[in-house]
Amino acid sequence: MNALRRLFFLAVGLFLALPLIVVAGVSVNQRQSLTFPPQGFSLSWYGQIFTNPEWRNALIASLTLAASSALLALLIALPLAWFLWRRVAPWANIFQLLGVAPFTLPPVITALGLLTFWATTGFYGQSWTAVVSHGIFFVTLPLVTLSLGFSAIDRSLVEAAATMGADDRTVFRTVVLPLILPYLVSGYAFAFVLSLNEYIVAYMTVGFTMETLPIKIFNALRYGYTPTMASVTVLFLLVAAVVFGLVARFGDLPKLLGAMSEEK
Repeated sequence: MNALRRLFFLAVGLFLALPLIVVAGVSVNQRQSLTFPPQGFSLSWYGQIFTNPEWRNALIASLTLAASSALLALLIALPLAWFLWRRVAPWANIFQLLGVAPFTLPPVITALGLLTFWATTGFYGQSWTAVVSHGIFFVTLPLVTLSLGFSAIDRSLVEAAATMGADDRTVFRTVVLPLILPYLVSGYAFAFVLSLNEYIVAYMTVGFTMETLPIKIFNALRYGYTPTMASVTVLFLLVAAVVFGLVARFGDLPKLLGAMSEEK
């Protein structure tokens, strides 16, 4: 029975990994075609991402957008989560609903709303609008992780620090911030990786004035298919694996996933 269960899960895992295997095989194809199994072996398509000016600029734009918007999302979520933790009141949940609303709506609806807003204000096409849009769109991720972090804090520690004369700023810096640091890192990591792969909001916000890697792939499809597109996909997967691997290595993974440590 155990053997059948393991065989079943192995088959499910293989089925889920099959698209990734195909994409990885296409990315090392020696010929300029999306064929699988690959015809020959070449890593030149990965080199195109860094040596071709168009692909390199798109990579830099994607990394800049992801890093900036993830930081903005964290800066929005941190005071909001702090406020929700300090103000235990039913009306405070309204702010939490506002924080998760952009991510719960279909992306195309959020993208159209942002497009309308930036076009009305006259800022449509500016690169910084994509940073603001992604920051708002992905604020839910750090908000959820930080809410978990704050809920895991023993309030008696804060009360003890306040009793000893520490003001709110000192309590936050010396007590709260060290305790929620793993949740800060995980929230930033989630927002960074998803922003790196996001297409609809970025495309609706900046159009063709800033070409990220997802937008570059879409634009390149008009001129044919190349294994470079598959190479970018594999690169995205590697970046996500490295980011979350570092989070798991240097942080408390059960805490990052919202689990409570067992008392011994």
